Amino acid sequence: MFQELETVETRYEELDILLSNPEVVKDHVRCQQISKEHSSLTEIIESFRNYKRINNEIENSKELLNEDDEEIRELAKAEISALQQELTEQKNRLKFLLIPKDPNDKKNIFLEIRAGTGGEEASLFVADLFRMYCKYAEMNNWKVDIVVRNHTGIGGFKEIISLIEGKGVYSKLKYESGVHRVQRVPTTESQGRIHTSAVTVAILPDADDIEVQLNTNDLKIDVFRSSGPGGQSVNTTDSAVRITHLPTGLMVTCQDEKSQHKNKAKALRVLKARLLDKFNEEQRSEISENRKNQVGSGDRSERIRTYNFPQGRITDHRIGLTLYKLDRIMEGNIDEIIDALIAYYQAEALKSG
Repeated sequence: MFQELETVETRYEELDILLSNPEVVKDHVRCQQISKEHSSLTEIIESFRNYKRINNEIENSKELLNEDDEEIRELAKAEISALQQELTEQKNRLKFLLIPKDPNDKKNIFLEIRAGTGGEEASLFVADLFRMYCKYAEMNNWKVDIVVRNHTGIGGFKEIISLIEGKGVYSKLKYESGVHRVQRVPTTESQGRIHTSAVTVAILPDADDIEVQLNTNDLKIDVFRSSGPGGQSVNTTDSAVRITHLPTGLMVTCQDEKSQHKNKAKALRVLKARLLDKFNEEQRSEISENRKNQVGSGDRSERIRTYNFPQGRITDHRIGLTLYKLDRIMEGNIDEIIDALIAYYQAEALKSG
């Protein structure tokens, strides 16, 4: 690790010199690139230099252990002990800073929520979860734009897909992918029995044109008349769009906008996100397997989180976190869960590193 850090420090010093070069400063594009790289290394280098400073102080204090004065030796021992603890903390910080950053962390996302087992109750919980994420987005000043929604007759959704845009959206919500199980008495249940239902949540990073380039010859585009809940016509024009990616068979339908062009643009954006997700899975089989385990099939036995309404309890099964504040969480106050998941997976990354 330290040999790698010495190389990084050398590069950092080279960047320092370049940033003071008048020729580089004149070239705005190059200067911006160098500044960005310099900025990305600053925190690591500061921590590394602190580590080396503490290490030197320990070596200097060790020399005092040879002094004849017992009081000086005792003071040196105490100082060495404190410095060694500080050195360990700085080393752990360096390990954390060297964890490879997720390139998707700064991206916007598509949030896809679908009803699994549980019939109408599952579709109602899709609506409840979507509302929870919308409340959380509002707290973070994120923008939510519905792309696809498939209503049911009693106020739920078989499926809802939304684009969420804002600072750090993916980094916060990336661990929400999986099966979410709900235990509660449905409004349609006259006997007061608790039912168990499940919905699936998928978080897909928004793809840009550089990452996914679509060949128009690979696309089959169908247009048709939009319809709303119960089958009534939303408008009288063929504004709904269905796009099929022929090489993969992936299909996206969008009919939420009254404009065919807007529906087509949204559908293409969702398609790109799904293609990027598919390509990433194929390239990284281990991540692919993890995602399959997370998302599953929507069966109630496959779950990452349980929402138990009679007990007011929510449990994230991956990290063993249980909170008795379900009402607050359903109002979008999910930071405690999000932060715990981020801390857990960062710790796991440190162990594997």
